[in-house]
Amino acid sequence: MVKIAVIGAGVVGLSTALQVKQNFPFCSVTVVAEKFNTETTSDGAGGLFRPNFLTLSANPLESIKQWSQDTFSHFNNLFNSPEASDCGIALMSGFLLSNKEKLDMIEDISLGQSKMTAEQIAKMGFDCKHVTKVLTYTMECRRYMPWLTSKFLSLGGSMHHHRLKSLEELVGVYDVVVNCSGLGAKDLVPDPLVYPVKGQLIQVEAPWVKHFYFFEDDTYVIPNINRTSLGGIRIKNDYSTEVDPEISKSIWQRCTSRIPSLQKAKVLWEWAGLRPHRDPIRIEQDVMNFPKGTLKVVHNYGHGANGVSLSWGTAKHATRLVRQFLENDPELRSKL
Repeated sequence: MVKIAVIGAGVVGLSTALQVKQNFPFCSVTVVAEKFNTETTSDGAGGLFRPNFLTLSANPLESIKQWSQDTFSHFNNLFNSPEASDCGIALMSGFLLSNKEKLDMIEDISLGQSKMTAEQIAKMGFDCKHVTKVLTYTMECRRYMPWLTSKFLSLGGSMHHHRLKSLEELVGVYDVVVNCSGLGAKDLVPDPLVYPVKGQLIQVEAPWVKHFYFFEDDTYVIPNINRTSLGGIRIKNDYSTEVDPEISKSIWQRCTSRIPSLQKAKVLWEWAGLRPHRDPIRIEQDVMNFPKGTLKVVHNYGHGANGVSLSWGTAKHATRLVRQFLENDPELRSKL
């Protein structure tokens, strides 16, 4: 039997593990990770489907579009299925607000979008020149990741709690490894192009907020099913996962000044984490040589703040690369 490992249990790793198991049901597929569920960076995601071209400019445009479209189609299928109530998906309209006209991928890939007129912008009380109203999805990772895990395990997949110090540990144990280690790839590969971008948000109870708001300075308000996310920040090469009170104060001020109805919202909890950024996102095959032998690896990491928006699409891409490894190796092909 062919043995495949997927390193990492964030939204990218779990999406990849599920697709690999769906495509190769007779292979043994194991998720190997140190952190699961609420311990992962994905748990702190705002969850809005909004691929941001400005932070993905090092990637080929056609690749971004394909990954985005594949993820959007997956979310669309989930929303229109009985799984919707369990997986955390919600259909959401909202506003992208800016003082500059700029390319934003969500305007190409959504269920609908329209530019607001100057008169409409004034009536809404927005202090900006350009506002686009968009119909898209939000995905609450605190529900979505357990759902992905459940689907993966139901197909016969397995989970292994382990902190890898080197990919060499997997030589001779697995036939193919899919590396979705996120920021961990910086040391695990090692890959000097990977760096952290700190994010921080406040989760509040505000059931009266029914639309998302995303401003050009990374201030956002994103309602999910049972809570609303207020953010945010992007601080490059900051390795602290501690909540900074001054940043929280800034987030609160920015969000409540623009959406005054949030001023009496109940704070549920605060979160800080490190987004794994790489220019470009790395999705490719790699045959790695170690003293113990060679290892067939498919890399899938470096999504930064676009993890949720690109997760299913990049997982689909990575699964195709796994198939190439299996079909092009006579020994592995004979085990299928």
